Amino acid sequence: MSDVALKPAPVGHVFHKPDLQKGFHPSTGPVFLLLLIGGIGYAVYGLLSDINHSGSSPLAVGAFVLLGLALLIALGFEFVNGFHDTANAVATVIYTHSMPPVAAVIWSGCFNFLGVLLSSGAVAYSVITLLPVELILQVGSAAGYAMIFALLIAAIIWNLGTWYLGLPNSSSHALIGSVMGVGLANQLMAPAGQATSGVEWNQALGVFRALLFSPVMGFVLSAVLLLLLKFTVRRKDLYETPKGKEPPPLWIRGLLILTCTGVSFAHGGNDGQKGMGLIMLILIGAAPTAYALNRTMSDADTPRFVETSASAGDIFRGRAQGAAEPPAEQARALVGEALRTKDLNKPEVYAALSSLSAEIGRQVKDYGAIQRVPAAATPNMRNDMYLAADAVRLLPKAGAQFSPEDGAALKRYETTLEAGTRFIADWVKVSVAVALGLGTMVGWRRIVETVGEKIGKTHLTYAQGASAELVAAGTIGLAEVYGLPVSTTHILSSGVAGTMAANGSGLQWSTVRNMALAWVLTLPAAILISGALYFVFRHLF
Repeated sequence: MSDVALKPAPVGHVFHKPDLQKGFHPSTGPVFLLLLIGGIGYAVYGLLSDINHSGSSPLAVGAFVLLGLALLIALGFEFVNGFHDTANAVATVIYTHSMPPVAAVIWSGCFNFLGVLLSSGAVAYSVITLLPVELILQVGSAAGYAMIFALLIAAIIWNLGTWYLGLPNSSSHALIGSVMGVGLANQLMAPAGQATSGVEWNQALGVFRALLFSPVMGFVLSAVLLLLLKFTVRRKDLYETPKGKEPPPLWIRGLLILTCTGVSFAHGGNDGQKGMGLIMLILIGAAPTAYALNRTMSDADTPRFVETSASAGDIFRGRAQGAAEPPAEQARALVGEALRTKDLNKPEVYAALSSLSAEIGRQVKDYGAIQRVPAAATPNMRNDMYLAADAVRLLPKAGAQFSPEDGAALKRYETTLEAGTRFIADWVKVSVAVALGLGTMVGWRRIVETVGEKIGKTHLTYAQGASAELVAAGTIGLAEVYGLPVSTTHILSSGVAGTMAANGSGLQWSTVRNMALAWVLTLPAAILISGALYFVFRHLF
């Protein structure tokens, strides 16, 4: 990291570095342990309760152990995410003496917890759509477990490595690189002549744009906001270096605590969902009867479900050009192959989709509701719904053009299918919230020090901290509305750099270079690590 010394503060403004080494109160350890045990206990209770209520047979011991290990690794990723990413949220309040370090970390952990619990769920499945379709459909197989273990362990390894070096790196970035590594390895390991899907590149490009655009927005908007503050708010103390160890004036302190709260809450709402989506994918593979379908959908949803299925079937039938509708089993294989090869805009594929939509609508109508679908029919019905939804999503990218009316009808059908297969169990939300919240309280010092001291050449002022965090909270919150995975780390650290540039404070280029290098290397490193792990795990399982 950088050896550049910060410029001295003006006379009368001697800056005292916050005491980052001060430990937690002795009572914190037992409380931490109690929350950890409580979170794990609630997860076990929720899992067993869902399996019992679904009427499925209890899991075999080996399957239960494998499932437990996968869930622990997924929660471990969220724990590492907590202490790696959330340190960015507290750096500004700590370095402006608005809150003591320990109090800031606990405060941030609480609002990360709330952010996860109150999240919309829109981001949860965004990363999953990057995975190979056949692995998603067979997530309970050996290859499915190899995929889950490889991508999560690879993301954890890279996060721990960059944390050790004190580099503000993105957990989202690492996870997406790990997903891509699994997809590429899956494609390279396929037997000769067998069509196997790799990375969903169209979806990946959308994620890349969000990851690339968000730090640029953080830099530019934070700089602009700081300049606007200087122009409109003529308060000299807002733009001064913190004096000694005293907290700032009450109104400034309140603003900084509010922005820290916003970033923590937004981070929990966005980043926590990625772990939720992966945990639900694990559960679908291990206990499909309980988790493959959204059994919380009520009987009142059945008429709309049947109607949208029939409307979609009519559109598919009109595009089939007289091609015969194959039976359900053949239709699944045909649509699955088309998704792997991305060759969807063909009459025979439309005929297969018409067959699938008719089968889905018929089953929901016959059973009366999704929650009444019996255990034996659950896996096939979930696969049918997933294949149909994914095909509808990708048809326009495959060259299909629809009238506004047909496009709207298919969008309603896609939304209905996703509502039937994409949901988050309550205990999953609570478990992820506990893991992320507790992770915030461990190992935060390295990243806090980098953001607080090693980005700019001068000490962080109150206005700079508030500008960077306001932009970060707003950007992350907006990304959740649109279901986009973004990086808290990239946005906030870029925002701090933007305020330093706008203020004429100067940047410590060695730190900026290291951050940029971490950003550039994260994808290839995570791809290589996860790809290698996937290769090893495929041979182990």
